[in-house]
Amino acid sequence: MTELVTTGGAPVMVAPDAGRIVAGGPVHARVLVTHDHPSYASTFEVTIAPGFDVGAHVHTNGEEMFYVIHGHVDVLCFEPVDRGTGDWHQWASPTGQTFLRGGPGAFMYVPPGTPHAFANPTDQPAGMFFQSSVAGGHENYFAELGELLAAARGRPDPAAIRDLEARYGTEQLTAMHASR
Repeated sequence: MTELVTTGGAPVMVAPDAGRIVAGGPVHARVLVTHDHPSYASTFEVTIAPGFDVGAHVHTNGEEMFYVIHGHVDVLCFEPVDRGTGDWHQWASPTGQTFLRGGPGAFMYVPPGTPHAFANPTDQPAGMFFQSSVAGGHENYFAELGELLAAARGRPDPAAIRDLEARYGTEQLTAMHASR
């Protein structure tokens, strides 16, 4: 089995049964590359539980990419006309764009400072390939978030989420929740 490689600029190979699991609850993340690698990007395979909604949020200091592997995921990546609407599924861009319900092959690139969100609207798990250059290592964010979500059994404590996100340059715009 090839293990996770994290330092020294070495090439990275990770077997299907390797990598480090860093989150529990509604988001199961398998770390493939950590932010310690010279690319400064964390790379994951994530499984999203049915009904989980990460909520719309913004990263001030990094970009992200998402690619749907299996299942269906609602994704959003644009500045809405009005951020005040509590459900990002109701948002629209100045050009009328709304969220995309993406199946396998759907892709989303998120530049720094861009509101974005994803949710699994189905009753089956969904999977995505996910890469993040958010400072501090998104694998660390996921590990802490997993602990909060596992303890919350539904909606996590908003104050705890705000504290976590402040430490990782993230601003939550709409609520995160385990089921719609």
